[in-house]
Amino acid sequence: MDIVQFPINTLNYFYEISGVEVGQHFYWQIGGFQVHAQVLITSWIVIAVLLGSATLAVRDPQIIPTGAQNFVEYVLEFVQDLAKTQIGEEEYGPWVPFIGTMFLFIFVSNWTGALFPWGIIQLPHGELAAPTNDINTTVALALLTSVAYFYAGLTKKGLGYFGKYIQPTPILLPINILEDFTKPLSLSFRLFGNILADELVVAVLVSLVPLVVPIPVMFLGLFTSGIQALIFATLAAAYIGESMEGHH
Repeated sequence: MDIVQFPINTLNYFYEISGVEVGQHFYWQIGGFQVHAQVLITSWIVIAVLLGSATLAVRDPQIIPTGAQNFVEYVLEFVQDLAKTQIGEEEYGPWVPFIGTMFLFIFVSNWTGALFPWGIIQLPHGELAAPTNDINTTVALALLTSVAYFYAGLTKKGLGYFGKYIQPTPILLPINILEDFTKPLSLSFRLFGNILADELVVAVLVSLVPLVVPIPVMFLGLFTSGIQALIFATLAAAYIGESMEGHH
């Protein structure tokens, strides 16, 4: 009886840990589920910014691009080069929309968190912040990446994809399985930790020295925010390429 009770108590312990929160949150009830309204609001704002910018930039496309269209095409070429480098010249095409969406969503989310004064918008509880400042968002993005590279591997190799788990020797089976759990963990916690730490540092400096010192730190935060978006997109593309190639 005690042996059976031990795993149950362990599961209850981890369930209680999952309920730990930092700060106050504004919740919505949707279909019997309790969701963080701040994350949904800021995520919808980021999506609206991306869709609006893309629509305005290409509403009247020119053969020789200028202005906003030129910038959008530059971003597209950048994402294509990134996907081509990590996935391969023959396979990268279908994955450009996925990699580009990941990169742009994270990039714009990070920059809105650093530049937009979310504090001016009052909520009943909590306050608005960058979507990537919430662990739920980064975990969701990491899980989407995991689904993507499993889909890529199964589409390319079929059930033979699972043969990678016993290569180069079946002894490494547990380690190879564990690797698929550590990938989304590292993706989500790296992005969440860096963005949260940056916002906390800026908030502390603003409260202590509100005039001059926080400005360079905020510019550094913009730089690191862009780097984090690039790292996430690069790793996502690398994982997809690895699942299709079988070696990297």
